[in-house]
Amino acid sequence: MTESKHDILQRVFGYSAFRGEQEAVIESVVAGHDALVIMPTGGGKSLCYQIPALLRDGVALVVSPLIALMHDQVAALEELGVDAGFLNSSQSAEEQQDVMQRLRGGSLQLLYIAPERLASGHTRAMLRDIPLSLIAIDEAHCVSQWGHDFRQEYLSLHELAELFPGVPRLALTATATQKTRDEVVARLALEKPGIFVSPFDRPNIRYLVQPKTDAKRQLLKFLQAHRGEAGIVYCLSRKKTESTAAWLSEQGFDALPYHAGLTGDARTRHQKRFLNDDAVIIVATIAFGMGIDKPDVRFVVHLDLPKSMESYYQETGRAGRDGEPADAWMVYGLQDVVRLRQMLDESEAAEDFKRHEQQKLDALLGWCEVTGCRRRPLLAYFGDTLTEDCGNCDGCLTPVSTWDGSEAAQKLLSTVYRTNQRFGAAHLIDVLLGKTTDKVRQHGHADLSVFGIGKDLAPQRWRSVIRQLIVRGLLRADAERFGALVLTADSRAALRGELPMEFREDPKKPIQISGIKGKVTEIPEQDRALWDALRACRQALANEHGVPPYVIFHDKTLREMLHARPASAADLLSISGVGQTKLDRYGEKFLDVLRAEPLSHAS
Repeated sequence: MTESKHDILQRVFGYSAFRGEQEAVIESVVAGHDALVIMPTGGGKSLCYQIPALLRDGVALVVSPLIALMHDQVAALEELGVDAGFLNSSQSAEEQQDVMQRLRGGSLQLLYIAPERLASGHTRAMLRDIPLSLIAIDEAHCVSQWGHDFRQEYLSLHELAELFPGVPRLALTATATQKTRDEVVARLALEKPGIFVSPFDRPNIRYLVQPKTDAKRQLLKFLQAHRGEAGIVYCLSRKKTESTAAWLSEQGFDALPYHAGLTGDARTRHQKRFLNDDAVIIVATIAFGMGIDKPDVRFVVHLDLPKSMESYYQETGRAGRDGEPADAWMVYGLQDVVRLRQMLDESEAAEDFKRHEQQKLDALLGWCEVTGCRRRPLLAYFGDTLTEDCGNCDGCLTPVSTWDGSEAAQKLLSTVYRTNQRFGAAHLIDVLLGKTTDKVRQHGHADLSVFGIGKDLAPQRWRSVIRQLIVRGLLRADAERFGALVLTADSRAALRGELPMEFREDPKKPIQISGIKGKVTEIPEQDRALWDALRACRQALANEHGVPPYVIFHDKTLREMLHARPASAADLLSISGVGQTKLDRYGEKFLDVLRAEPLSHAS
């Protein structure tokens, strides 16, 4: 009798029910239709093509942009008893030949391949002789020049429609605005695709954003509540990733850098440490993270502003894939705003592209400055809605006050005008505060009418005013004047006092939020020995099979074992995440651990 999708979900993957849009996507693909799948990180996108691959005849071709991701997904599938393989540049000639023999022999069920490899005539010629069940294009936002991670090699993927007619194709991504969705459909030449958009909300992630005052001190304070946990810290430059990782190591954290300038061996080594160990912090540029399946990342930090809401959402989505509480924490300041605007101005890209990127940056900056719930405007950006405040962000937990900054804005804009729009923030603030510095004397600015008119506000408050005026488009950092702040077309109304100005009140001390919405479920003291024994069993099996521990079983599955105390193979099969193959391979070892525990300790 032919297995159903529900049979495969239970037998292979160990789950009793589908989530969200998974079942609808699977039915559409099995029926032979194209699909566009927008599903947040941790939402179970991979099942949308893995289950159809096991239901349809032929080999499923999975286009994936990262070698590390291919390794992880193939290893995970093999642990589930699925015959999967990959072809990429990390393999020896013998290893590639072995995969191709399995492919031609008909035993392979899924083949992962990089878009560059798929563009070669040799690969395409080989695949023409292979019956394909489907083509899945992962991280499909990479095809969009209006997205946040465009990759040139994705542009030839539309040719797959002509090369393999009748083979259903599905494009999958975690982030895509309506404009990006339309472009993905067009560029991949999807034919009348089903559009499946899951809710974007990740309610277990707590969003925290603070003005940058002393970034290292703020980071250290934040990390005190996350000692012994895995996390990712994003920085804009390679140099900063190196120095931050070294500094965190000095503070007693197990921190490693990751960026494109490291050798391939170093990147692989650091990533493996992060995937295999419990408490490693990766300090990285955006080169790290796409497709990372580690479920227990408890925090994602941004020490510098990302370039768009899409980037921010994608990167923070790597936290809490297991559904347990996680933090997305970011600090940003005036220098971040100026630097990103300058980078955009200095770019040699086409003007329409720069204009679009500017709009995306403006949206992110505006979001940083919101005074209420953060989750509602974040979801609204992606066309999703939240009817009530989330109660799990800094805007809800520690609401900020506002102040009337109309007069301060007039003073600041007047100072920019009187100094001929030739200076950066530091000098403008010196003029406002009446400081007789060498530069003030050199340019005769002590004689200006604006000299000393801002003594009523502290330097940090003036930096906040400048930051918020830039965000509102009333000031601009001019790349041609080496970052000097200049007025915009909208400045005139503010100078005349015709624009009411309500500014965020930046906190005077770093905000500390802890214990909100619960931490990851604590293990009761009486269960600690059994918990440690289950984890030790998992670690031993992971070492034996050469995979990260979570590929054997997620923590969530071990917690369920701890709570339910299964006493037989049938009991163990009812635990979420335990399928038939894993039961056959590992069941007795975990049952031995559970049976060794005295019954008096049962929960």
